[in-house]
Amino acid sequence: MTSQKRFIFEVEAGKEATDGKPSIGPVYRSTFAKDGFPNPIDGIDSCWDIFRTAVEKYPNNRMLGRREIVNNKAGKYEWKTYKEVYDIVIKLGNSLRSCGIEEGGKCGIYGANCPEWIISMEACNAHGLYCVPFYDTLGSGAVEFIISHAEVSIAFVEEKKIPELFKTCPNSTKYMKTVVSFGGVKSEQKEEAEKLGLVIHAWDEFLKLGEGKQYDLPVKKKSDICTIMYTSGTTGDPKGVLMSNESIVTITAGVRHFLAIFNESLTEKDVYISYLPLAHVFDRAVEECIIQVGGSIGFWRGDVKLLIEDLGELKPSIFCAVPRVLERVYTGLQQKLSVGGFFKKKVFNVAFSYKFGNMKKGQSHVEAAPFCDKLVFNKVKQGLGGNVRIILSGAAPLASHIESFLRVVACCHVLQGYGLTESCAGTFVTFPDELDMLGTVGPPVPNVDIRLESVPDMEYDALGSVPRGEICIRGKTLFSGYHKREDLTKEVLIDGWFHTGDVGEWQPDGSMKIIDRKKNIFKLAQGEYVAVENLENVYGQVEAIDSIWVYGNSFESFLIAVANPSQQTLERWAAENGVNGDFDSICQNTKAKAFLLGELVKTAKERKLKGFEIIRAVHLEPVPFDIERDLLTPTYKKKRPQLLKYYQNVIDDMYKTAKEGQASVQ
Repeated sequence: MTSQKRFIFEVEAGKEATDGKPSIGPVYRSTFAKDGFPNPIDGIDSCWDIFRTAVEKYPNNRMLGRREIVNNKAGKYEWKTYKEVYDIVIKLGNSLRSCGIEEGGKCGIYGANCPEWIISMEACNAHGLYCVPFYDTLGSGAVEFIISHAEVSIAFVEEKKIPELFKTCPNSTKYMKTVVSFGGVKSEQKEEAEKLGLVIHAWDEFLKLGEGKQYDLPVKKKSDICTIMYTSGTTGDPKGVLMSNESIVTITAGVRHFLAIFNESLTEKDVYISYLPLAHVFDRAVEECIIQVGGSIGFWRGDVKLLIEDLGELKPSIFCAVPRVLERVYTGLQQKLSVGGFFKKKVFNVAFSYKFGNMKKGQSHVEAAPFCDKLVFNKVKQGLGGNVRIILSGAAPLASHIESFLRVVACCHVLQGYGLTESCAGTFVTFPDELDMLGTVGPPVPNVDIRLESVPDMEYDALGSVPRGEICIRGKTLFSGYHKREDLTKEVLIDGWFHTGDVGEWQPDGSMKIIDRKKNIFKLAQGEYVAVENLENVYGQVEAIDSIWVYGNSFESFLIAVANPSQQTLERWAAENGVNGDFDSICQNTKAKAFLLGELVKTAKERKLKGFEIIRAVHLEPVPFDIERDLLTPTYKKKRPQLLKYYQNVIDDMYKTAKEGQASVQ
């Protein structure tokens, strides 16, 4: 990195600690906002304006597509144009109003991404209703909570989710009176609904309710709330994040401005694959950006095993992913390489080293090795449909080795972003062709101000030579508060600054590195504080580990861990060391546990961790931590209380065995 490169500039000086308040680092802004933040397009004040103006400009462009299923086989994508979608949205809005739903009413949407999801959302936008997505990955308990908490009076629901929605009754029927299926309704479901005091409609039947009726669309303001997006907390009930029109309009302006700088502007020719849940802000924000330029959104079939096939048929140009998906792509490619024979592997490795070397020298991915792209890496590109020009990873940290690998072999820009529901997704994003940003989330986007606040308990100093502290955000992308929870809003939104709870470290070029989480800190018996997320980031770099949960408490003097080993690495080690059996039995094997513990300790020493930060015992769990067992949130963050409950016996045994001085593996 040349010393001149710096992608942020200071707008306010830092402040020393006063009156028990921690010190605050300087306020920084993206150099792309030197002349001020980009303004939203004139006349676009709301989400409805984003859609309405796109319909005016691009009426015949393909907007929403899904694969037609003939004889149980998926065929080509069938499309509805912007004008066709608009006509359905107007009909749906009239039907909503004819049911007595007025401006400010709360409308639930429950189900996997599909055209009806977007159409329902746009009908809410048209009539000034609050769109309230329910999580596809949360059980009926959370759905019931959201319906009652947000006072949802009508819910649109995917056909196969109707039974799940009925489970929320009778508690939810205090508010919810009408249910509309995205498809059909069975006669027994009609009967059940009646018993529950609900009215249920099939999609086509509901559209007819508003026929012959015309309702004026209310005037929408920037400050109006358009969505209550519930975030899956790692503890307690979900929180309803109030999102205004302004936050979404601001983020779309920022994305357009950012991509234009790199000559990668979104255009009406762009095609996007919609599979990340629309109930999350990441996908919602991106889809608004695609709609604004008249691009096309194709929906997956709802099965992760068929995603690659859907990509092949749709051939998207923009592919957003969470690290879990990109890890799958990476593992799949590694497995193909390992069985591809010596010559293939050698050719791949030579091509990889050559291209990566040129990229490190500052060449763009396009000019680094066109010959290798054509001969070696084209297959990877074709595996994602052949047209992808931007892969954007978000929602959780992407491992550096996977990011660098994909930057070389995917023949497109691979960007990593960071944001929260409360900041309307994108807050930081890495730049195309800037390899020095690997392992960071990049500089701030050009529509926010950022500062760090010191965390004295964890010895993070925002005014230190390497500034570290809690990341705080200011700007128009921020949420308007938590629904009915002013107490929680006041905790995190102070003087216009949103306190994220994430601990970051400024890099010399103005990129941000996420290093810790403020609340994931506990004390060991000897009084030492442990910042557990930081340790998991260190131990997670061990090649033989896919995921690790580190545990300790104030009654014990040392740390232990539960790890999901990498099946490929562990099976290779087993074959080389005479350990027989399938993956499950290798995970039970004492030698395997000793090997893995050795790797963890080696990494701890290499990274100069303190003695009390070194793991003393490890349990190998062959089944990856998952949402189904309630061990992860829908954005793949660890639910620590639930992990503790689930592995309580394993933990007790590990501590007992380690204390008895027997083998320090369990």
